[in-house]
Amino acid sequence: LAAATGGAYVLVEKILEGDEQLPTTWATAGTTGYDALADIDRVLVDPAGREALDALDSRLRDTPETISFAEMIHDTKRGIADGILRSEVLRIERELGARAPETPVPDSAISPTADATVDAIAELLTCFPVYRSYLPLGREHLDEAVELALRHRPDLAGEIEALAPVLATPGHPAAVRFQQTSGMVMAKGVEDTAFYRYSRLGSLTEVGADPAEFSIDVAEFHRRQQQRQAAFPASLTTLSTHDTKRGEDVRARIDVLAEIPEEWERTLLALREAAPLGDGPLEQLLWESIVGAWPASRERLHAYAEKAAREAGDSTTWTAPSEDFEARMHALVDSAFDDEHVVGLIEGLLETITAAGWSNSLSAKAIQLTAPGVPDVYQGSELWEMSLVDPDNRRPVDFDLRQLYLAAIDGGTLPDVDDSGAAKLLVTSRALRLRRDRPGWFTRYAPVPAYGERAAHVIAFDRGDVVTVATRLPIGLAAAGGWGDTTIELAGRPVVDAITGQLFDGGVVGVAALLDRYPVALLVPADTPVDASAAVEPVTPTEPATDDEVQA
Repeated sequence: LAAATGGAYVLVEKILEGDEQLPTTWATAGTTGYDALADIDRVLVDPAGREALDALDSRLRDTPETISFAEMIHDTKRGIADGILRSEVLRIERELGARAPETPVPDSAISPTADATVDAIAELLTCFPVYRSYLPLGREHLDEAVELALRHRPDLAGEIEALAPVLATPGHPAAVRFQQTSGMVMAKGVEDTAFYRYSRLGSLTEVGADPAEFSIDVAEFHRRQQQRQAAFPASLTTLSTHDTKRGEDVRARIDVLAEIPEEWERTLLALREAAPLGDGPLEQLLWESIVGAWPASRERLHAYAEKAAREAGDSTTWTAPSEDFEARMHALVDSAFDDEHVVGLIEGLLETITAAGWSNSLSAKAIQLTAPGVPDVYQGSELWEMSLVDPDNRRPVDFDLRQLYLAAIDGGTLPDVDDSGAAKLLVTSRALRLRRDRPGWFTRYAPVPAYGERAAHVIAFDRGDVVTVATRLPIGLAAAGGWGDTTIELAGRPVVDAITGQLFDGGVVGVAALLDRYPVALLVPADTPVDASAAVEPVTPTEPATDDEVQA
């Protein structure tokens, strides 16, 4: 693509697993940003909630021990390899005897132990730790898969060891097909199955993320951003896409549950008693999503529940739906609208978590738009993005409303943080205009330490001439009495918050004053106009957009 377009800006929609990095030999600026999404989500999750949520998950599954996500995805990936992708596994087995891509494989080339070979191929696909390799790049991932497969299936040791050198040979038809198939097995087995079965904290089961990683601290977040700045500074960063399981602001609200695991457990158990379903993990997933996306229409939630339940495949499936189970499932959704007791439980929990969710949302957006990388704003997410999985996130966007709010903001209005989401549009417009008009201000990444009794609630970083300050764990912050004596230290020159227009002298700044109105601040040199709306004239289409343009 880079060659064909004369060196255009090229990105790949590739999901990186763990510490996996894009090959440096590729002529690409980076990925479409799922890796950034995972980092931002996790720095906003309270690590103190993990033990209680693990215990709740075990009780919902009626198991004495915490379930291992690695073990779960081994089972779900193997189910995919043995099920809907078995034809692909059989094709790899047929390719083993091929000498070149154009050479057909005679029947005599098929091993007499074909069943065991097919079993071994399926196990290696199941154990492959990333989406795929690009031989010779990624040979270590195949070695890891071989080692894990031998542990899981020592009875197949001979077949696995015989397959390894063939599957490690670049250009061999079986190796080529294996690399193409491993990504399918990962996508269907993890994103489209396990993510609907693993409901410990629903905001963590997101595309490009490892739900086994519960949270990261601020120091680890800074390390990852410095790595991104050094390696792929023009990679996309995103929070919502066409493929995310929940919109960014749904996840931001669900994150709050990690701060109140006991209250969440009490509410969930009461909801389960009021609208029993008989599938504990799925019930938690559904109620997390209902509470996270509220207010949502009855139709949207029924559609989501059906998709989630059938994708999970534990109590009902796409190919063999259980009428009795799905009747109870739809009754569960209806109870959120029709049962006064259930409505009261939902409203009570929302009173606790809604404002904190908004705080998380604004922090996530400010970080995404100013951290290393090129920010990607999914259409509609300029206001609260409360969508669930597709097709819910393909609904029409009310651009007239956004233009109305933006005109008011550009006229000097500082909106409240409320249901309208206008405060998010304020943060989005201010941050994106800084990125557009002052690209030279975003040339580095340096952590800005916080000091004082609530320092752990601060995420702050210096991009060169812009300092981003954001709030994390807002429930705990409020319970502790607010910011107290918490400070950050800036260079000794005046700065202005590009969001509010408030001036500060620089040097030591109290966080309580800095974040008095909003949970985030964007600090820039004091002589910077805070409203850059006039820098570029808006473009008004002269003709209605075509269907293709709308999709684009």
